[in-house]
Amino acid sequence: MRRTAAMIATGALVLLAGCSGDDQPAGSAQPTPPPAAAEPATVELAVADGAVDVSPVTPLEISVSDGELEAVTVTDGDGDPVPGAVSGVAGDEAPEQEGADEPAGDDAPIWTPETPLAYDTSYTLAATATNAEGQETTATSAFTTVAPETLSIPSIGPLDGQTVGVGMPIRVWFDDPVADKAAVERHLEVTSTEPTDGVWNWFSAREVHFRPSTYWPENIEVTLDADLYGVDFGDGVWGEKDRSISFSIGERHVSVADAASHTMEVYDGDQLVRTFPMSAGGPEFPSRNGPHVVTEMNRHMVMDSSTYGTPVDSPDGYRTPVEYAVRLNNNGEFVHAAPWSVAQQGRVNVSHGCINLSTDRAAWFFGFSQPGDIVEIESSIGPTLSAADGDIYDWAIPWEEWQAGSALT
Repeated sequence: MRRTAAMIATGALVLLAGCSGDDQPAGSAQPTPPPAAAEPATVELAVADGAVDVSPVTPLEISVSDGELEAVTVTDGDGDPVPGAVSGVAGDEAPEQEGADEPAGDDAPIWTPETPLAYDTSYTLAATATNAEGQETTATSAFTTVAPETLSIPSIGPLDGQTVGVGMPIRVWFDDPVADKAAVERHLEVTSTEPTDGVWNWFSAREVHFRPSTYWPENIEVTLDADLYGVDFGDGVWGEKDRSISFSIGERHVSVADAASHTMEVYDGDQLVRTFPMSAGGPEFPSRNGPHVVTEMNRHMVMDSSTYGTPVDSPDGYRTPVEYAVRLNNNGEFVHAAPWSVAQQGRVNVSHGCINLSTDRAAWFFGFSQPGDIVEIESSIGPTLSAADGDIYDWAIPWEEWQAGSALT
C-alpha cells in the first residue's frame, strides 16, 4: 500500500509539471492582437457653414477622405428638398439623392441642381460618408446666396436664327456698366462649325464685340452661349439669366468702291459679278475709307441731313426721298439710287458721302445685299472709318489693336 501511494503521488507531480506552461515548446504561435479600429470618414464641403453672398452657381463640391460618399441632400429655407445630382462619383459608389439621375465622371464630387439655385435664398447642404466599417460621418453647410443690387441681361446681335454676311460681328450690349469685364468675358463662349481665331473687344463698359482676324468664312453656323446667370459683373450688378443664340453666315459678298476710279466692283465669293460706275463723297463730304458693314436695307427712305447734324435749311442741308438705300453705317453713308447724278457717276465724286448708282444698278445691288455684307471704300480723300461714324467700324481696327481690347489679354 505504501508503494501504491508513492506511485500515485509521483503521477500527480508529473501531471502538475505538464500543466504549468513553464516549458512551452519552441516555435509555438504568439497570440494575435485585435484589429485596429477603422479611421472615421472625413467630409469637407467647399461652401463653408454660415457663408453669405454665395453665387447661386458656385460648385457645391464635396471632399471625402477615408470613406465613400453615401448620400447628399440640399434643402431650401423651408426645408423642402432641392432636386439635383452628384457628378464625379462613378457607378456603384453613387450616393443616394433626391430626384437624382445616375451620376457620371471621375472628378471630385459636385452636387448640381436640376435648375439653378435662386438669388437671395437660404440653403442647407448635407453630405454623408461611411468608412470601411460602415460608420457614418455627416457634414452640413447652411449658406445664403447673394442678393444683387441690380440684375442685368444683355442684348445680342445678330438675332437668333438670322442669316448675315461675312462682315457682321457679334455685338453684346449691357443695360448697366460692367466693372469686371474679365469675369463677364470668360462666360461669353463663341463656337462655329468652322473654327476661327475670333476675339472679344470692349468698346465701352456697356458694349463688347467679337470678330475673327479676317471676315467670317462663308456658309457656317455660329453660336454664342452667354452663361451669365450667377456671374458677378462688379459694383452690385449680377447676371440675370443665361442666353444662347445661333445664326448663319451666308454667302461672301464683298464689294470694293474705289473713289479714285469712281467704280464699284461687286464680288460673290471670289467671283467678280458686277462693275458699276459710281460717285462717292465730294470734296466737302468725302466718303470714309475702310470696310463698311451693311446694317439695313430700305426700299424707300428719306435722306435727311439733320440726322447727322446738318440742318435741313442750311446751305448744305437736304431732305431727299431715295430708292434702294443700303445702309453702310450710322454716319449717313449708303449705297443708293441717285438718278440726278448719273452724268457724274464714273467720272467725279459729288455725293454727301454716299455711293451713288443709277436706279437700275442700285436696284440690283439692293436685291443682292444682306445685313453683314462688306463694302470696302478706298482711295477717298476722307478719313478712315472710326467710332465717330457709328456702330460698326470693327474691321477698320487693326487686328493687334483689336486683340488688345479683350479683358483677358
